[in-house]
Amino acid sequence: MLNDWINPSLPAPLCWGLAVVGVLLVVASLTIALLKRRKPQKNWLELEQRVRTWYWIVGIFALTLLGSKALALTVFALVSFLAFKEFLTLSATREADHVVLFWAYMSIPFQYFWLGVNWYGMFIIFIPVYAFLILPMRMVLIGETRGFLRAASSLHWALMLTVFSLSHLPALLILPEVSNRAPVGHGASLLFFLVALTQSNDVAQYLWGKATGRRKIAPTVSPNKTVGGFLGGAATTTLLACLIGPWLTPMSLLHCALAGLLIGVSGFIGDVVISAVKRDIGVKDSGTLLPGHGGILDRLDSLTYTAPLFFHYVRYLYF
Repeated sequence: MLNDWINPSLPAPLCWGLAVVGVLLVVASLTIALLKRRKPQKNWLELEQRVRTWYWIVGIFALTLLGSKALALTVFALVSFLAFKEFLTLSATREADHVVLFWAYMSIPFQYFWLGVNWYGMFIIFIPVYAFLILPMRMVLIGETRGFLRAASSLHWALMLTVFSLSHLPALLILPEVSNRAPVGHGASLLFFLVALTQSNDVAQYLWGKATGRRKIAPTVSPNKTVGGFLGGAATTTLLACLIGPWLTPMSLLHCALAGLLIGVSGFIGDVVISAVKRDIGVKDSGTLLPGHGGILDRLDSLTYTAPLFFHYVRYLYF
């Protein structure tokens, strides 16, 4: 029974990668403690909350990687549920659509079930074909036409970002099971590679933007995003992909570099797209679930773009 939830074999580079992330968190905690002693007059609460939340995020993510496919699918299905719920609280939903929302929520377990049974064909078309066609039909049967287009569009976009896109994260875990070109365990390594680079890209773009950023790249959407931050972040992510990719993935050095560039560019796009959604709604953060970070969408914004693009990139080349 325990073997159904624990992965008995993981690649050594992945274990080392998780250990490095743990060390970085400890260093961050020690740095904050030192800063508080040297500059006690400043308020370090938000930074403390951010690092403390990272401990929880990394801990849950590590357990997901260490666990079996069943555990991973359960965790990511819960993440999609929370992200979908958060998106719906911000978007235009109608009171008349409560039955439709029930069926929209039901698409989450179905989407992850297709992964569980390795039915790739249904996984890839279930939401963008069947769910997208069935849900508006159910809305029509209610008989309420006022606000129909906005409500249907919001529901479709919520499913696309929070369920379809994010479900490509655990989809990486099934790749070794359908491939003769990658050893067992590389699915977890690919997932770690994607998440580590996506989050590193966010940090790198922020640091490069502070250091060299002058020209705003999307001032009306995200005023803090600069051309220097975007280019520096993409370059840093590409370099990092070349350094860790050959250890964690079956990709060649060239393909690692292209993957890093893909993640750097698409991560930026995902970030500004969610920023546009929040600006349209008129909120700074998507929620308060993650202290120091905001809502779950604030932490997953880049992954909504990098996950599906990286999955299909790797699948096309190696699987």
